Amino acid sequence: MSPITGIDHVQLAMPHGGESHARRFWIDLMGLEEVAKPANLAVNGGCWFEGGGVAIHCGVEEGFLPARRAHPALLVSDLAALVERLGKAGIRFKPGKELDGYIRGDIADPFGNRIELMQRV
Repeated sequence: MSPITGIDHVQLAMPHGGESHARRFWIDLMGLEEVAKPANLAVNGGCWFEGGGVAIHCGVEEGFLPARRAHPALLVSDLAALVERLGKAGIRFKPGKELDGYIRGDIADPFGNRIELMQRV
């Protein structure tokens, strides 16, 4: 039996000064809420978001390069509605290859990191 019991959060990298872009994306478009970082970590910049049982931490990374292959895969309740909302904000959705039990595809966060969106069918 594995000692792993779950995932606490997913950390995504971003460049210095990207907090406002992260907030617009994760709060306004993806529907998460910002949670305060502990004071001893807040000095490093970045921001944390939670909602729907998911925690996303956006951390400042020196020499930032977007993750184009490594990614979180987020389960969503209504992929079509989310894709429509994202499209109105200029965020492109790339449908994914067929996977039994899911409709899915990819978007990029404001920094170019890959985010997979999946809806169970």
